[in-house]
Amino acid sequence: MKWIDEFRNKTIVKALVVELEKASITPLRLMEVCGGHTMAIHRFGIPQLLPKTIELLSGPGCPVCVTDQRFIDHAIALSRQPDIIVGTFGDLVRVPGSSSTLEKERAKGADVRVLVSPVDAVEVAKENPLKKVVFLGVGFETTAPTVAASIIQADNEGVLNYFILSAHKVMPPAMRAIINEDIGVNGYICPGHVSTITGTGIYDEFPEKYGVSAVVSGFEPIDLLQSILMSVYQLESKHPRVENQYRRFVRTEGNIMAQRIMSTVFQPTDAYWRGLGVIPKSGLSLNSSYIQHDAALNIASDIEPLNIPRGCICGDILKGLKRPPDCPLFGKICTKENPVGACMVSNEGACAAYYLYVA
Repeated sequence: MKWIDEFRNKTIVKALVVELEKASITPLRLMEVCGGHTMAIHRFGIPQLLPKTIELLSGPGCPVCVTDQRFIDHAIALSRQPDIIVGTFGDLVRVPGSSSTLEKERAKGADVRVLVSPVDAVEVAKENPLKKVVFLGVGFETTAPTVAASIIQADNEGVLNYFILSAHKVMPPAMRAIINEDIGVNGYICPGHVSTITGTGIYDEFPEKYGVSAVVSGFEPIDLLQSILMSVYQLESKHPRVENQYRRFVRTEGNIMAQRIMSTVFQPTDAYWRGLGVIPKSGLSLNSSYIQHDAALNIASDIEPLNIPRGCICGDILKGLKRPPDCPLFGKICTKENPVGACMVSNEGACAAYYLYVA
């Protein structure tokens, strides 16, 4: 329990809380842009430990939550074709599309498989040469390298019936969009898992260009409180910068090999984010060397008209403009058992975090 207990030490937690009370003078708004942070913040009751001068906002850090509903509709349309096997991570199967979910389609007979890794999807394609196997590529820089590796493997082994439907996104453009929308964020609690891949340099623009602090954080109570304190020190001294609290896993340069794999397979593209709309160069699509594995370009599908659920404010929640209890559906029509919006479905969604630990 070495890597758990020492980061949950009550004596250290109390000392950090006392120091935050002393150090925090100016009202500050800090936004986490990682679904794992959102869940940990509410699981450990971090907001209740902070002085009233510090407000935490949940941003667009849940990859399932920010995925466009049209992508879900596209995946559902593919699953309805008898010659297609859809592979996906578990969170995605219950995300509502316009009229259905992948879970409901599977109950009707569609071949939808929850897989641990996209490499497993390559094996499924080998075992089913007469079927097209489509893996749903959803996630940030954390999961994109594994999907890229599966594409390289399939290409090298001549597995021509393996495809990706990509909704991969990269974090900095969304963080930039939040600032440009003038939501009033003073600092970012930067994502730990993303940063293990990218390194810390991707956040340099935020203090330099926008005067916003950027602290990469771990996921335990001491990690989060220390990261918040580091942000407070920066902002109270009017010296915002990039700092790395999560040094036991995150390196300045990141994971060079994973970065190379991503750049070999993917190219930047404009992408639609739930709540933020189209953000230039914020997505990843297959480049010309691997375009034959692109499901969107190589498999025709009949996608139904878009039907966004009335009353759902998931988009405003992802921008930090609203909190889950502000939604008229929250905890009533929209629950973990019967989710209406993606923010309630995902295990990293803000609504799920509030539902489990706050409401």
